[in-house]
Amino acid sequence: MNKGVAYAFAAYGMWGFFPIYFKLLLPVSALQILAHRVVWSVVFLSIVMVGMRQIASMRAVLSRPIVLTYLAAACLLAVNWFTYIWAVNAGFILEASLGYFINPLVNVLLGVVFLRERLKLWQWVPIGLAAAGVLFLTISYGTLPWIALTLAFSFGLYGLLKKIAPLSALHGLTLETLILFIPALIYLIAVESRGTGAFGHLGGGKDLLLAFAGVLTALPLLFFAGAAHRIPLSTMGLIQYVAPTLQFLVGVALYHEPFTQQRVVGFGIIWLALIIYSTNSLLQRRRALLSTAS
Repeated sequence: MNKGVAYAFAAYGMWGFFPIYFKLLLPVSALQILAHRVVWSVVFLSIVMVGMRQIASMRAVLSRPIVLTYLAAACLLAVNWFTYIWAVNAGFILEASLGYFINPLVNVLLGVVFLRERLKLWQWVPIGLAAAGVLFLTISYGTLPWIALTLAFSFGLYGLLKKIAPLSALHGLTLETLILFIPALIYLIAVESRGTGAFGHLGGGKDLLLAFAGVLTALPLLFFAGAAHRIPLSTMGLIQYVAPTLQFLVGVALYHEPFTQQRVVGFGIIWLALIIYSTNSLLQRRRALLSTAS
């Protein structure tokens, strides 16, 4: 197997099984899990930076006038992480997976709005279908699927910022977690002083899981960066559906979240949109390769 493909499957596979990991951390609150995730990510990334001899380059990064861009990226990342952790532990794994199913189409829409990209008719069709699927779920349940939309748009906007941001994946993620580090640490000290802290009070197993959240956060992102440099974006675009598919299966098969008839229809419309989008993307890439070859 191509090394880039292996890295991509490793990244999306790990993300796909995240619900199991966060369920193991119950009854720790989502906000405490988020804070630990940030703090231990900084610890792990610092070790990686030392091992790769990147500390000097990181100091140079901190002197550059790019902090505002990464402050916005860090805030979007925090919103995305908190929403996902809360959704998983509150029993909304299926809706969380929906967010990552529609994320590729949200990315296309954001490209139109912010990057002035022009879409062909076939690209508008899946976006319209996805919107119809979300509308159907909203009407059938009487409430907007806000978890899915928050995850899709926060990650989409985060990706948009990363597209224009100048740093590598490792330096960028390190800077983003450093920005979140002080607020996260202050929060953990505050809950510990109030006697509601989780670390050190729920047994060694929970402590290890909280600490390992840093590795679990950074490792798939590093795999993702390695894959992105080795394989075409069209291949990445297909493999990315591994994560929400695994999340969906975990929600239904392992945690028995209800997959009602309304959800079958709503998810089905969105899956149809993704099939159309992915098929046409592959055909477009194949035509481009053939025209280049000729």
